[in-house]
Amino acid sequence: MDASFKSDSDFNHTFVDEHFYFEDNIDGFGITMAILYLVVCIVGLAGNSLVIVAILKLDKLSSSTTVYIFNLALADGLFMVGLPFIASQNFQNQWMFGDVACKAVMVLDGINQFTSVFCLTVMSIDRYMALVQPLRFARWRTPRCAKIVSSFLWLFSLLTILPMALHFSAERGLCIPDIVSDAWWLGVLSYTFVMGFALPFAVMTASYAALLVTLRSQRLRTSTPNYESHHLERQVTKMVVAVVVVFGVCWLPFYTFNFCSLYQSGLVLTFARAFEFMVLLSYSWSCANPILYACLSDTFRKHFHTLLCPVAKSPPSMQCNTERYDMNDAAERDVTIPA
Repeated sequence: MDASFKSDSDFNHTFVDEHFYFEDNIDGFGITMAILYLVVCIVGLAGNSLVIVAILKLDKLSSSTTVYIFNLALADGLFMVGLPFIASQNFQNQWMFGDVACKAVMVLDGINQFTSVFCLTVMSIDRYMALVQPLRFARWRTPRCAKIVSSFLWLFSLLTILPMALHFSAERGLCIPDIVSDAWWLGVLSYTFVMGFALPFAVMTASYAALLVTLRSQRLRTSTPNYESHHLERQVTKMVVAVVVVFGVCWLPFYTFNFCSLYQSGLVLTFARAFEFMVLLSYSWSCANPILYACLSDTFRKHFHTLLCPVAKSPPSMQCNTERYDMNDAAERDVTIPA
């Protein structure tokens, strides 16, 4: 591809044409972005690690909901592992870790990105089944079934990204894909846009829209005002808006810039810097999920409270309420879990 701009590959890896980078291109912007990358990495690892510990220690994967949330947090946490490598390349304008590490980081990054998106998509379907027709779909919402589905999602993510990840190499001093042609690159971008954003976004939107419509129709059919039903509808609406908006805001700019990069010819430095920020924004999505849990889920607020404020470490006057909270039951009641 004849280009002089910085772009990103289909699964969040920096594609940089060798003509764009210069040896002494480290400036205030580069330092600022390096710091932001570090902050996102630390917050993402800490937040998702807390979710994983909460589920393993306090829930023990006792419901389908928490099985999916566990796999989502695991994928988001591992997604952060590749971030320091990408940040190092962006900051130093070269890949320091060799060709094998380049391919390994690309595979790891791609698997976790796609698994994270696929888990969130399956969780939207799981929430619909749990809240609209829980008895009908009960046998499909067991922890065992959720573990099988999650295993399939990891395998499907690997098969989805492996052919593209193997096209990456560090032979030119940067971990970038070997572009066969403009048509090939457009095909890669289109394929990953559909698989990694458009299709999951459509499924999530459809599942949540059907959920909201069903809950509203059930409330309206009730002859007497039901505060609990109205409260349920409001909570689900908040959850839907939060999940869909955050997912769209974090990922749509990334894919938009990918396609724009095919036709970029002017303002190379400005475009490249804006694109780097979009890459950081897409990584920030993995930090958003634990924050959504803390803000929207009473279940996770209680679990985080228990883990971060253990009774044994607090004086009597400052002890936290660490009463046992059954997430398995709460998964059915607590519709504010962002899934």
